Amino acid sequence: MSIRVHTVGHVVLKVRDLERSARFYRDVLGLKEVARFPGHMVFFSAGENHHDLAILAVGEGAPSPARDAVGLYHVAFKIGTAIEDLRAAKAHLEAHGVGPLRLTDHRVSQSIYLNDPDGNGLELFVDADPRIWRDDPASVATIAPLDL
Repeated sequence: MSIRVHTVGHVVLKVRDLERSARFYRDVLGLKEVARFPGHMVFFSAGENHHDLAILAVGEGAPSPARDAVGLYHVAFKIGTAIEDLRAAKAHLEAHGVGPLRLTDHRVSQSIYLNDPDGNGLELFVDADPRIWRDDPASVATIAPLDL
């Protein structure tokens, strides 16, 4: 018998500067700050859970992981239901000086890839029609340029 995972509960990311990262996740990405473990952690919610993301301060001297090291590649946040939501997010990120942005059409979803202030990979996405992946599950492996 195996464990049946129902959903991903939350993600904790390590950051160098707690306040800089808290501003990014709260003020740029719009997550609601719900709690703090003073000086060490900040917890955020997207609205449905007690927390979806937490950031953990590891200090200014913490090294970045090597690009080819084992570890987390990115965290994905669903930000709406239409391509217009993605367009608005792109404009918002650019207005806040966030970049570089990488735009990708995955057929099953459309995405903006970016990094947080510490280089943690993030994906902001909207889903396409679910019939695409239900009819062709392999379509999830599509990577094509996206023009917004």
